[in-house]
Amino acid sequence: MTGLWTLFYKEILRFWKVSLQTILSPVVTTLLYLLIFSHVLEEHVLVYPGVNYTAFLIPGLVMMAMLQNAFANSSSSLIQAKMNGSIVFILLPPLAYWEFFTAYVAASVARGLVVGLGVGLAGLWFAAVPLVHPLWMLAFALLGSAMLGAMGIISSLWAESYDQMSAVQNFIIVPLTFLSGVFYSTASLSPLWRGVSRFNPFFYLIDGFRYGFFGASDVSPLFGLSIVATCFLALSLTTLLLLKSGYKLRK
Repeated sequence: MTGLWTLFYKEILRFWKVSLQTILSPVVTTLLYLLIFSHVLEEHVLVYPGVNYTAFLIPGLVMMAMLQNAFANSSSSLIQAKMNGSIVFILLPPLAYWEFFTAYVAASVARGLVVGLGVGLAGLWFAAVPLVHPLWMLAFALLGSAMLGAMGIISSLWAESYDQMSAVQNFIIVPLTFLSGVFYSTASLSPLWRGVSRFNPFFYLIDGFRYGFFGASDVSPLFGLSIVATCFLALSLTTLLLLKSGYKLRK
């Protein structure tokens, strides 16, 4: 297990040494969303009874920041290693493919949680947010960050350039997070678009995470958790198979 912990520690140091870019920057960017949307819509939107829009917005932004940064952590690390050739120093040691996977996903979870905590604490300056079901909140936070960490590995294995990696981030990850109910409740959508949103796995992450704070959600949190767990399992198995085969790593 020494190799696993060493690789995990290396990944933690990698994003921590540039924390201004990897932690502070996404926290500030997310707070700008909070400032703009809460200022514009505070008096016009009421989602849950007794919950103002700013309080409703904070958990969604926290989860959005966690997902995007968990994906960015594993994807940026691997694509940089592939492009500059340093991936050989990770492939040479006798690391099992599951150790490789575990270390990268765990580091992605760590970065996601740190950024999410930063956004959450900063958000408390704008509105008080209750925490009704902390275990539900933690379950969705961990599964969401781990799921995006696995997606980051798959994307970076597939990508052969920074442009391709950026395309995945800009045309898949960002739209899925923005259209997952971060800024609105899907209950306010028409039946057609409400049904379409159910095919977005990020919706269940946002909705379930918000349930942990308010005890209210658009779908059953247990159903949402089962969808998220299934997606994570499928992504994990896919990632493990790719790593075991050496897909675009050994050539």
